[in-house]
Amino acid sequence: MQSVQNVTRETFLPLPRMQELAKLAAGSYRRATPFPHAIFDDFFDPAMLELVLSEFPAPGQIAWRGFKNEYEIKLFSSAEAAFGPVTRLLMYHLNASTFLDFLTQVTGIDYLIPDPTFNGGGLHQIQRGGKLGIHADFNKLKGCNLDRRLNVLIYLNKNWRDEYGGHLELWDRNMTRCEVKAAPLFNRMVVFSTTDFSYHGHPDTLQCPEGMTRKSLALYYYTNGRPAEEMSAKHSTLFKARREGEFGRPSWRKRMRAKLKNLTRAIIPR
Repeated sequence: MQSVQNVTRETFLPLPRMQELAKLAAGSYRRATPFPHAIFDDFFDPAMLELVLSEFPAPGQIAWRGFKNEYEIKLFSSAEAAFGPVTRLLMYHLNASTFLDFLTQVTGIDYLIPDPTFNGGGLHQIQRGGKLGIHADFNKLKGCNLDRRLNVLIYLNKNWRDEYGGHLELWDRNMTRCEVKAAPLFNRMVVFSTTDFSYHGHPDTLQCPEGMTRKSLALYYYTNGRPAEEMSAKHSTLFKARREGEFGRPSWRKRMRAKLKNLTRAIIPR
């Protein structure tokens, strides 16, 4: 990689190709099923992304946050202090105007707003036996009430084999079938629109060798408002079962919360 003095936007973004890629992807993005999305392979300078991979922290190396339940078993860190220097510069570029303009050209969504706190995004890592159930994402940025519109996922997994699993799956809104299945390959970037029905995840447990993990960068983008047909009440992640009993019987606490919520709705009309 170049010395710090010689680092430019071209180090982190493929500027000569981005205009062409945006034009090629724009039409197919909006027609894509089961919801608008695009997959870009070999988007970034591989030498730069190799450096991002080399500084990606191992489990236990930083204060990873995580989930371990029937829906998801994964590690993540939104803490900028956990990013290596090259990763930090890449994330800055992905939150800046040049990349936002590219996303607007691809998706047709104007006035995109990045999240400098990387809430829920940043570094994602899943170990052998981990998973991420099919879900639709939270729809509002905490503390700002901005509407979540786009996900960008960048995969960092070299020599990944199909038998390891971990493929990103995109499911139809009726949860009857998986329409897209993409392996988490090194230098693969996936962009997709987020609504209450953009069901995605990798629901089967990871089968990679011990000591190997599924690594990715995740960035989310917002707007102030969204189309009326996409409006809904504020909600957290909505997990969806592929089949009856996939997530087991809800816990006593969850069942009681659901009963209290239904009772409150009955007592207090909307």
